[in-house]
Amino acid sequence: MKVLVIGSGGREHALVWKLAQSKGVEKIYAAPGNGGTAGEEKTENFPVTNPSGPSADPKNPPADPKNPPIDPSSEEGQKALVEFAQKENINLTVVGPEAPLAAGIVDTFRAAGLAIVGPGQKAARLESSKVYSKSFMAQYGVRAAASENFTNLAAALEYTEKHFGASPAALVIKADGLAAGKGVVIAADLAEARQALEAFMKEGVLGEAGKNVIIEEYLDGVEVSVLAAVSVVPDGSPGNKKGVIKPFLSARDHKSRFEGGRGPNTGGMGAIAPVPDFTPALRKDFENAILLPTLKGMEEEKMDYRGFIFFGLMIQNGRCYLLEYNVRLGDPETQALLPLMDSDLTELCGAILDGTLQDFPINWKKGAVCAPVLAAEGYPGSVRKGDLITINRDGLKNAGAELFVAGANQGDPSNPGLRTSGGRVLAVSALGSDADEARTRAYEAVKFVNFEGMVYRRDIGLKKKDEDHG
Repeated sequence: MKVLVIGSGGREHALVWKLAQSKGVEKIYAAPGNGGTAGEEKTENFPVTNPSGPSADPKNPPADPKNPPIDPSSEEGQKALVEFAQKENINLTVVGPEAPLAAGIVDTFRAAGLAIVGPGQKAARLESSKVYSKSFMAQYGVRAAASENFTNLAAALEYTEKHFGASPAALVIKADGLAAGKGVVIAADLAEARQALEAFMKEGVLGEAGKNVIIEEYLDGVEVSVLAAVSVVPDGSPGNKKGVIKPFLSARDHKSRFEGGRGPNTGGMGAIAPVPDFTPALRKDFENAILLPTLKGMEEEKMDYRGFIFFGLMIQNGRCYLLEYNVRLGDPETQALLPLMDSDLTELCGAILDGTLQDFPINWKKGAVCAPVLAAEGYPGSVRKGDLITINRDGLKNAGAELFVAGANQGDPSNPGLRTSGGRVLAVSALGSDADEARTRAYEAVKFVNFEGMVYRRDIGLKKKDEDHG
């Protein structure tokens, strides 16, 4: 069996690592992949470049400057990937990031008769449009923060002025479209709200993504992520008479750059799974108030959703509220969850596609995983690149840890070795008997990785009331 994984981050490295453990998998291509996937078992990087251009180095996905990579979200990129999948007789494709899903890559692949895990473009609007997503939540009774949407700056400013004139409570301002994690601002007062709204709607700092905005009530609590497998098709399927959403273990991402939830938001500075304070009662509340209404909505909207979903939750006063949907696996939550999965990921993907998810057992190892992210100096702003990463593999093995690379590539002949190429460089994922032991092992394992300017948070996995609110 040949598998294609689309994406280049730490999540995709974790997917490749887990898929490679499947006995039925012969070969995996990562498009474009990164320096970690390039060295993974059974795996080869496939830089998505113009077939007529000069060949790219598969160890360095950014490729030759004369032949830059094609965006998998573009029509040209999707065409190149379909042609590659057909040429190589790919049996299964798994999409990691949200942008290709929002651009309809799943529909393109299925139209070509190719098996692919992910939601169709219609279903992907649950992430690609916050206005649509909030409307969906309201229509189908998904418990979420109260909100209003605006397309006019003056009206949005008037709304915020009335709010802060009557209440000191913060507001959450969200750009409608995909904004690479930069489209959410928690405004503590009118000045911050005005600054965010003008930046989004007047100055256009997010382009089209910020033309429409959601203004949402601020929920005070702690966050939890629940990832899940989904198998919903418009007319049912041979196996699933009805749609199925099968949740994974809980996880918690730590978004803020610095300890204690301080500093700017990032793509995620680390994760822990499962979350010790996500009790059985909370899980039941999540299923009743969020999961089941979501499933009902997917079925009534006749979505084609055969993939994964991410529920971003806020726990307030013992109740779960939905902050957002992501229509794919989370990053870095995936790097904490997949080491705990005791089922075959390739077989799980097959069950999602062939309609047998209802009867597929997703088993989990006992214990917990803590996965702090090691970032480059300056992140989430401008970062240094090209630094050599030194790794003590024996030390990592003894600590029970795995490395999942995000922003790093294999060097060229003049600068050999694994080298930094982005902000979040890699995650160190360590398994322990419980959350405390997992944290201890993870930070012990961090000592066996080094690069110039390496920075990381030292409190991943610790629960604090005021931490990492989003």
